[in-house]
This record gives sequence, structure tokens and C-alpha cells, in this order.
Amino acid sequence: MAERRIDAERALNIWSSFQRGIEPLARGAKIVPAPEVNFDDIGGLAQPKEEILTYAYAQTSPEVYGRWGTFPPSAMLLIGRRASGKSLLAEALAAHTGMAFIRVDVPRMVLDVTHGPGKVGELLQGWSAALDEMPPVTVFFDELEFSQAHDMGRRAAELPMGPIMDFLIELIDRALATPHCLVLGSTSHPDSLPHAFLTPGRFERVVEVNPLFPDDVIDALRIHAAAAEGRAARTLFGEVDWDKIVDGTREPSIGDWVRMLHAVLRRKARLEAAGEDPEPVSNDDFASEVSRLRQAHTRIHMDGGNYL
Repeated sequence: MAERRIDAERALNIWSSFQRGIEPLARGAKIVPAPEVNFDDIGGLAQPKEEILTYAYAQTSPEVYGRWGTFPPSAMLLIGRRASGKSLLAEALAAHTGMAFIRVDVPRMVLDVTHGPGKVGELLQGWSAALDEMPPVTVFFDELEFSQAHDMGRRAAELPMGPIMDFLIELIDRALATPHCLVLGSTSHPDSLPHAFLTPGRFERVVEVNPLFPDDVIDALRIHAAAAEGRAARTLFGEVDWDKIVDGTREPSIGDWVRMLHAVLRRKARLEAAGEDPEPVSNDDFASEVSRLRQAHTRIHMDGGNYL
């Protein structure tokens, strides 16, 4: 445990030094030096978890591949709608293997690089140097199909796509060339993802993150409800019928369902702060939030995003 703490501090110091040297271009990349997301904290998604645990052996037991005459994939690409659990799975891989976790917000990085191209060379050099010095690290390139990202908007049509793709491929290849890195990517728009990302030696293993309805949704809600009660150190939920709550409501992503759960709890907190004595969470509380979500969808195209 002490060794992991030392590695986490070292990773944070190296990364902080790298970011200071090339601000503002590195704002799209963040480090979690000691991630704590466990696979048990993620509801359902049994098949993606199995795939990622198989990849974990590249760090924990690399020799096992050789005993079966094979080798680990160079990198894994997670595909699925927004808020389906891709980022959580990537961070859980880092936690499971005892590695630091670097998340690259690709759309944000692209915008920063586009507006500051003079430092791109410094960013790439600093990126390689930082990864080489790092203790073992998982690098996650989130939303590789950056042109379709929600926060890109109309600016996507104005981007110099060729140079940007060259930059991203170089960033990915340098991570792949680092022996103690595990590399993952994600996209919620696989149909339009450039094939350059999928060539041999890059993201050669594609994993679909597609929660099973309703089982995975219910599993996630139970996990987060139990975690909320653990933080509160008391019972918060009444005799809720999770099957009935979720039944027939396919529109929300798992992320939306979790946010609805917290919205219900926040409303209870507001009532208590106002001097009332709110009842434990019930099916009716969730029904109100589902209605609110559907109303929001009639006004804004959310595609699984945060409506709260």
C-alpha cells in the first residue's frame, strides 16, 4: 500500500510538471494518481468487464499470454452511447491494476491545440517524457470521434482535420510505445470514427458497452442507493420497487438514472433544510424525475447527456 502511495505521488508530481510546461494545451488531460473506482461499483456490464479484466493481465500477469501462445491487444476501444459507463470502466481498469489514470478529453484537447498550434511540438515532447518517467499508468482517450462531440458544435466544420488527426495519432502512438502503459479509447459515434484509429497496433480490440435493459440499470441503481445510504449512515430508501421504477423507461442512460437518483436525494435534502420531515425515497419520487426527464427531452436534444 505504501508503494502505491509513493507511485501515486510520483505520478502526480511528474504530470503537474508536464502540465505547467505547456499550459493551456494540456488542460484537456487530467490525472487521477490513485483511482478508486472498482468494477463492483459499476452496475451490470458483465461482458465489457470481462474484456477489460482480460486486458488487465497485460499489466498484472503478462506472462500468461505467452503460455497460450498469444499477446495482449495493443489497445482497446470502448464503443457505446454517452453515459453508458465507458469512462468508469477505464478508470476501474487503472484501479484494478494499481496504476495511475490519465483521461484525455479529446474534443477539449483538439480545441486547445487548434488555438495554440505553436506549442504542439512541446506538448508531444513533454507527453513522451512524462509517460517515460511515470510509474505504470492507464491512458484513456475519451471520445476519439471528436468532430461529433456535443461541445464541439459548429466549430467542427472549421477544424483543420488533417493536422489534427496527425497530432492525435502521434499522441496515441507515443502512449502505445511506452512499455508500462495500458491504452484505451472510447467513442459514442463508432460509425463515423476514422479508420486510422483502428489499424493494427492501435485500437485493435473493440468492446461494445451496451447496458442490458432493465437488469443493468437496476443493478446500477441499487449500487448507488447503497452507496448513498453508506455516506448518510442511515436508511434513505423506503420499499422501492426498482423493477417498477425502471419498467418500460428505456430513454435514460445509466448515467441519467444515477443522476435522477441524486436529484431525488437532493430534493429530500432541500425539504429537510426547509424544516420539513421528508419521507424516505419512494417510487413516486422517481416517477416525478422520469417525467421531468421526458419533458426535458421534448425541449433539448440530449442524447444521453446530463439534463439536471
